[in-house]
Amino acid sequence: MMTMVTVVDPEKFRALIDINARLNSSVTDYRALLETIVDSAARLADAEAASLALFDPRGAVLRFVIATGPKAKELRGMEIPSNEGIAGWVFSNARPLMVNDAAADSRFSPSVGNEISYATRSILAVPLKIRDRVEGVIELVNKKAGGIFTGDDLSWLEIFAVQAGIALDNARVYDKARNELDYLQQRTMEQQGWHPLVYASKIMQDRLDLVKRVAPSEASVLILGESGVGKELIAEQIHLLSKRAGKPFVRVNCAALPESLLESELFGHVRGAFTDAVQDRAGRFEAAEGGTIFLDEIAELPLRLQAKLLRVIQQKTFERVGSSTTRHADVRILAATNRDVEAMVKAQQFRNDLYYRLNVLPIHIPPLRERVEDIPVLANHFLRMYAREMNRPGMTFSDEAMQHMLSYAWPGNIRELENAIERAVLIAKSSCIGVADLMLGNAPAATSAMGEQDLREAVTQFKRQFILSALERNRWNQTRTAHKLNIQRTYLSRLIKELNILQTKE
Repeated sequence: MMTMVTVVDPEKFRALIDINARLNSSVTDYRALLETIVDSAARLADAEAASLALFDPRGAVLRFVIATGPKAKELRGMEIPSNEGIAGWVFSNARPLMVNDAAADSRFSPSVGNEISYATRSILAVPLKIRDRVEGVIELVNKKAGGIFTGDDLSWLEIFAVQAGIALDNARVYDKARNELDYLQQRTMEQQGWHPLVYASKIMQDRLDLVKRVAPSEASVLILGESGVGKELIAEQIHLLSKRAGKPFVRVNCAALPESLLESELFGHVRGAFTDAVQDRAGRFEAAEGGTIFLDEIAELPLRLQAKLLRVIQQKTFERVGSSTTRHADVRILAATNRDVEAMVKAQQFRNDLYYRLNVLPIHIPPLRERVEDIPVLANHFLRMYAREMNRPGMTFSDEAMQHMLSYAWPGNIRELENAIERAVLIAKSSCIGVADLMLGNAPAATSAMGEQDLREAVTQFKRQFILSALERNRWNQTRTAHKLNIQRTYLSRLIKELNILQTKE
């Protein structure tokens, strides 16, 4: 039974109202809400340290997902059996507990404190319930200024825990609804052959601005960039923003087919053209009539077919394999490669006239290591997608895992990031993905983009990434972000403008 506050403390009451408003404003971001719960609990009882341990039924453990105080970093991610220590007792008995002499209480376990080298004098812990089910424990440790927790502290914390449970339940409902909406939108796009373009960096915004300028033209576009950077998605955007958007968008991977089949795949064939040609067959250029054809890995196209492609670009005509009938091709050509085509031209491995025809409007997509601002939004996009597919709701990244992703070089770019997160969702033992779950190995740190910068430029880049990450964590709520960063909202707004920080597009 909840204890009652006999005399209402006006200051505590105002604090509780303010905390309730903060909880309600955080329900759109699960992680930010957990941080708000812990921060608010510590503030309400004037505690030196606070933590939130959530129950994980897969291992029957309580996991400290959020913590504040001098040893917060060491405590986050730690696990204890769900029946061990003060937190375990509160969870198992679904009752609050106040212990002002921890060392003398038989329920107290010093193992966690010993592991993180932190002396526990007093503890105040309450169960966190959602719809009468205990989901975890809010635990406060050591009253500030050497004091002890009081009955009033316990009463206020119990009232707060009820509010926190309601907010957490609302956040989960919201998160589930958002995930379902994201999933349905993505499935709709995939069924139509499209993929979402997720980014937050200025450099990608600049590329998209260029795409918007070149899309209305009929000129060929050559998209350059390392494997896995998203060249096909850029080609999709060019088509969708062009006058041909209502017509077909046909994709061909020039490296996926042997030369003997590639010509027929591109231009079609007539019956009897070769052994297996038992009937006439239209090629990809005919399928793309009126629309756009995207030739991925164009540098792998054999020289003989390069000449035929050049003719399509110049004269808009071609013949099927085995036929002398000339056909017209009303098709816009987009091409992409991860190769150094200029070097191939010099080595006579790629026709220079075809290169110049394709390279009318080149677009270079930078590797992921040069646009680290995109990593958090991409990672969370893939996390939501695969957590839903694998029926693992409420998945998050630990702070250490996110930092590891930000510092990793990503030689495989976005494709590698997606694969790593899919794997992590599959193998993670808890709902919080850690560094080990990512299984990224020891690729060099992503510092190449800063190699030629002076100190001022490096500091500016760090400041921009730091603020961008904070905005992402707080769903672009500037008031809450400023509070978390302990700065004025007006100063945050000025920094956003000065650093040219653009809101996430997804």
